[in-house]
Amino acid sequence: QVQLAESGGGSAQAGGSLRLSCVASVRTTDSTFSNYVMTWFRQGPGKEREFVAGILGNSGRAYYGDSMEGRFTISRDNTKNMVDLQMNALKPEDTAIYYCAARRSQRMATTRDLYDYWGQGTQVTVSS
Repeated sequence: QVQLAESGGGSAQAGGSLRLSCVASVRTTDSTFSNYVMTWFRQGPGKEREFVAGILGNSGRAYYGDSMEGRFTISRDNTKNMVDLQMNALKPEDTAIYYCAARRSQRMATTRDLYDYWGQGTQVTVSS
């Protein structure tokens, strides 16, 4: 079992920045945080939940959704069981609930159905 807790959401002006964090509690005896792909998804008002960014556990290789590349940076600290999402140059269309998700694998997946563990989400609101 893995429990995830997000923090860092809030409000920002267009062009501003926010940093989200997710702390994982890994409650299994046969795995560690580095065994998990960590990913951020988001769901805007009236929209489907979409892939934002993900990072592999061992290599640290990062992947981004199309509209996030160059503006968002995902990072992880396996010693602290933490994954962060630095969001710069925010746009009003970035307004959404942001979810942290985990999948036990060393292969990236951008489909929500492939993730077993989810946080409660944190609201990000960007005003113009």
